[in-house]
Parts: sequence; C-alpha cells; structure tokens
Amino acid sequence: MAEPLSPPRLLPSGDSAITVEFSRTIDDAANRRVLALDLVIAAEPIAGITETVPTYRSLLVHYDPVQIGFDALGEQLLARAAKAPPTETGTRRWRIPVAYGGEHGIDLEDVAKALGTTPDEIVARHVAGDYRVAMIGFTPGWSYLSGLETFLHMPRRKDPRLLTPAGTISIGGIQTGVQCLAGPSGWHLLGRTPVRTYQLHRDPTFLLEPGDAITFTAVDAKTFAEQDRAADAGEFVAELVRP
Repeated sequence: MAEPLSPPRLLPSGDSAITVEFSRTIDDAANRRVLALDLVIAAEPIAGITETVPTYRSLLVHYDPVQIGFDALGEQLLARAAKAPPTETGTRRWRIPVAYGGEHGIDLEDVAKALGTTPDEIVARHVAGDYRVAMIGFTPGWSYLSGLETFLHMPRRKDPRLLTPAGTISIGGIQTGVQCLAGPSGWHLLGRTPVRTYQLHRDPTFLLEPGDAITFTAVDAKTFAEQDRAADAGEFVAELVRP
C-alpha cells in the first residue's frame, strides 16, 4: 500500500488569498498534486472562491472573505487535497515544430560552446526530450515546461534582453519554455515556433494547458515561414498526437 501523501502547507497571501503549497522546490510530483487539486475544486466548487492559479509547486486560491474565512476555507482545501489523486489519465500530447538556430535561435551556438558540444547536438538533445506543461504564466500563453535533461541545464543569462521574439523556444535553469508573445527574457534562445499558444480571437484562446505533454520537432526556415502564415490565420500548426 502506498504511503499517504503529506498534507500541503496553507499560507495566507494577503487578506483574500491562500497559497496551498505542496513543495518548496520545482518537482513534477508536487505539480501533479497542484493540478489535481485545481481540478477537484473546479468539479466541487467551494462557495467564496473567486479564482485559482496553479503554479509549479502551489495553488493560489483567491476568495471573498465576506463569504468564507481563512480557517474554514483552509479546512475544505485540505480535505479536497487529501482526495485529489495526482494522476494524468487522458493527458493531451502535442508535437510542436521549431526552427532552431540562425536568426530564430541566436543563442544556440553560444549554448553549444558553453556546454562543450555542437549546435546539432544541442538540437538533437532538445528534440529528444519529453516535456510536460507545468504552468502558464508571466505573459499570456507563456508555457513553462519540465523535463529538460540535465545536460542542457544552464544558468540564466547575466544580461537579460528587454525584447525577445514571439514564439521563442528557450532554456533557463532546469526548464525549457514556449514564449508566445514578444517580451523580455533572461533565458537562452534556441529557436522559434510558429505555434501561437495564445491567440485572442481564436477558439480556444489558449492552446496548451497545464499537464499537457510536449515534444518538439525540428523544421527548416522555409517550413517555419509557411507554418507561421498558417498560424497567423488561426490554424493550430501544432500536431495533437493524443487528445
């Protein structure tokens, strides 16, 4: 029989939010518990909760303190956490195209030099990875992925860029990610994808969800340009391998 899971910590976040913390480090097992609790709350709503925000290791629960107090809400959250199995049955799997290197991945050669290998080896290792969406945040559609192999772990840049392109595929620390909108970043840019993980007037607006499985496939610049035009017109471009 499996050992019972330790209960999460409940941390007050101002006067109208609770952080339900499952771990103090980035951890897939803790992240699965976060997402499981989020699903249970969606299926069994608690009066007074106004919003939930899942992250790598905790669930931020916003609530109306006029409707429910910290202690009462905390008890219900702990009860739901205890019966929220951290399973991923039916996980969706996406295959996302990426144009690596050159103008699309301006840090690829520097990353290869820093790790004592070749750009082709970096691409091969990155494409071989099996990733999962741990959380979405920072900007709309920015997907943080766990599963980056240890060889590719790198400290973030000492000089973050104020602007990096939309669609950037990058690595930072022990993570890799899919950046949807142009914005600042201190991560290392390996390539770009034509996939829009966020598109305001598309249904669905957000393509990826926490818990989704991701693999990358390398494409050339010509294919990227073709797929980029298709994605701009509202096509997913990413291949849904398993719904």
